[in-house]
Amino acid sequence: MTNTSLGTGHGSSSDAQDDGWGDGTRCVTAGLPEPVPGQPFLPGPVFAAPYHLDPVTGPSPDRDGYAREDNPTRRNLETAIGGLEGGDTLVFASGQAAITALLLTTLRPGDTVLLPADGYFTVRALASTVLEPLGVTVRLVPTAGPYPDFAGVRLVLLETPANPGLDVCDLAALAAAAHTAGALVAVDNSAPTPLGQRPLDLGADIVVASGTKALTGHSDLLLGYLATRSAAALSAAKTWRKLTGSVPGPFDCWLAHRSLATLDLRLARQSANAHAVATALLGRRDVTGVRWPGLPTDPSYAVASAQMRRIPGIVSFDLGDADRVGRFLTASKLVSAATSFGGLHTAADRRAQWGDDTSPGFVRLSCGIEDTADLVADIVATLDAT
Repeated sequence: MTNTSLGTGHGSSSDAQDDGWGDGTRCVTAGLPEPVPGQPFLPGPVFAAPYHLDPVTGPSPDRDGYAREDNPTRRNLETAIGGLEGGDTLVFASGQAAITALLLTTLRPGDTVLLPADGYFTVRALASTVLEPLGVTVRLVPTAGPYPDFAGVRLVLLETPANPGLDVCDLAALAAAAHTAGALVAVDNSAPTPLGQRPLDLGADIVVASGTKALTGHSDLLLGYLATRSAAALSAAKTWRKLTGSVPGPFDCWLAHRSLATLDLRLARQSANAHAVATALLGRRDVTGVRWPGLPTDPSYAVASAQMRRIPGIVSFDLGDADRVGRFLTASKLVSAATSFGGLHTAADRRAQWGDDTSPGFVRLSCGIEDTADLVADIVATLDAT
């Protein structure tokens, strides 16, 4: 897939995103219209299914006609995310909807796809129940490798850091090797968000992500997106979205856009909390397998520190068995039992209960924005008590 320069089309980044501003400024200004006296900073959601059409000429490509195909609130969000990712962007009803659009518009019977063996388990379920019956060969590869020869592969999907194990792979090196063999490269950027890494700048052809998680961060909506610099990939995904109807509603789009303004601040606290929690857990003999790619002792530290601009607020570790995880979550005052990650509130998830291929005591802990000292003290005291 040939990358093209960004244009002024659907969801493309605005000039304001490319003028050297820092992350906080970019998040606050992302996708906002030009200021108009008497109008809000971020226009409210436009609720409509049909719109008025020209009674003679009918629909126009630059004017809303039907909300499944286009919506002004959705376009504002796409411009905002596109500016942060550095590519033209389409938003979807969920992250799974976005990755489904990627896989089913890219792959055909007889193609081969490489998926992360340790990535989001629902993608592997989609592969086994939908892709393989369609005649697509699915090969699973651990994020940390080793990677096979990419010859004959149509698509390489990477997830880095991997969810939930947090291994990291070298995106630039893998993208170069895949492109040499003629393969396309897509990257799931859900955990780091575009403030943590920009896969398109590292050679990826397509980015997919769940905006449900850290990107919007308030645990109040479902969202996904696809970003690319390829006009062909964008067109295929847009047609898929229109025909399948996998669009987010305008209020969810407005909530997501509003939430982007605090992304830089939220990620900074979440990352600082994860660093402190991981450091505290490393010193305990009753906790094993502590992973956070920002720790110098972590197996992924060298690649992560060279490739990523910030490390997500996710820590994984093992408490030995399911019973102890349950006692820990019951006793903690600040750690809630909940799935997903990237929210304002610290939450922990025993992944084996969802069918993930992890040990019974494996925990994925998503750090929120509580005061660091309070969060560490609560976790340490709870582990001592349990």
